[in-house]
Amino acid sequence: MAGSDAADKIRASFEAHQRVVAAAVGDADLLARMADAIITRFNSGGTLYVLGNGGSAADAQHIAAELIGRFKHDRKALPAVAMTTDTSILTAVANDIGSEHCFERQVDALVTDRDVVWALSVSGTSPNVIRAMKRAKAADALTIGFTGKSGGKLKPLCEMCFCVDHTDSDRVQETHQLAYHTICERIEQVFLTSTL
Repeated sequence: MAGSDAADKIRASFEAHQRVVAAAVGDADLLARMADAIITRFNSGGTLYVLGNGGSAADAQHIAAELIGRFKHDRKALPAVAMTTDTSILTAVANDIGSEHCFERQVDALVTDRDVVWALSVSGTSPNVIRAMKRAKAADALTIGFTGKSGGKLKPLCEMCFCVDHTDSDRVQETHQLAYHTICERIEQVFLTSTL
């Protein structure tokens, strides 16, 4: 009986995932616009900076790795930086200034009006993400967001924002991964026949 209950819960998770992904199909045009905007910035000498906390930090690193390395094909490396990886910066800023500044300080030091800042936050309310995006807007960088159902405080700070129609972090992050893979694929297809 316990095994059957566990299987029912697993089936319910898969069914919830399918419903959320089906709803996200309606955002295909938005995701294509995001990809094309990043391509335009790359062609103008810009860099993509990606950030987030927890699972979203891992997603930020995943995105940067797909673009610097390869997604499905060999091609020129693309300029992408995950702001979640330098432990010396992250811990020094957290210790000396405050953890809510850990991304903001990096944006302040590195980001220009040629660049893209892409934030991932399920809640859309993480103080360190919000501060970074405010700083990115002040620098006239292109701001892109991936978040959950409400968009939180992140959505108004983004020129383009993909809001997954769910509130649970697992469903949101699963859909984020599918969505950012489609963006990486679009970008890669363009640069298979282009050089920076």
